[in-house]
Amino acid sequence: MEDTLVNRFRGYYPVIIDIETSGLNAQTDAILEIAAIFPAMDKQGYLYCAEQMHFHVQPFEGANMDPKALEFTGIDPFNPLRGAIDEQKALTEIFKMVRKHQKLNACNRSVLVAHNAAFDQGFINKASQRCHLKRVPFHPFVCFDTASMAGLILGQTVLAKACEQANIDYNNEEAHSALYDTQVTAELFFYMVNKLKALGGWPVE
Repeated sequence: MEDTLVNRFRGYYPVIIDIETSGLNAQTDAILEIAAIFPAMDKQGYLYCAEQMHFHVQPFEGANMDPKALEFTGIDPFNPLRGAIDEQKALTEIFKMVRKHQKLNACNRSVLVAHNAAFDQGFINKASQRCHLKRVPFHPFVCFDTASMAGLILGQTVLAKACEQANIDYNNEEAHSALYDTQVTAELFFYMVNKLKALGGWPVE
């Protein structure tokens, strides 16, 4: 089988995502920050980062603001210096870039990659519904969870511990920023996928 990204994931294009939110409930709480990394595959069949995007997001009207969540992330949702944009615009821009890279890699659909991916997927699905976005490029329920992958491959499910096991630098002071967490998650995802490749686990003849 040829070493191409479209062949590696059965026609899916993986997009690494991280969000920061105003709480844990996708139905009532807001996305406050979102970042995405778009991979490519080199001629040897190894993944690397091709492009990244990051937005601060304005909470939607009536969104719940959980003080514990805001304290955890350190985000002040209403600070004008954040340069936050409307969630519809943020998602539209990210989805546009997803479709661009999906097309570049001849993939027919995209799949969300995240650490504890069901959390991010739930918020993105709900925000897409709230914004009446019809052309959502991600599969509605399929996702790649780097926590599960790391548990199988590295014996760790916590992001910081999985990175330590993979010899990836992890800075607790920068953690819980969407861009930083996406970069680290992407590095972990690439490490695990590329490790399988190096060990001869792919392609399968």
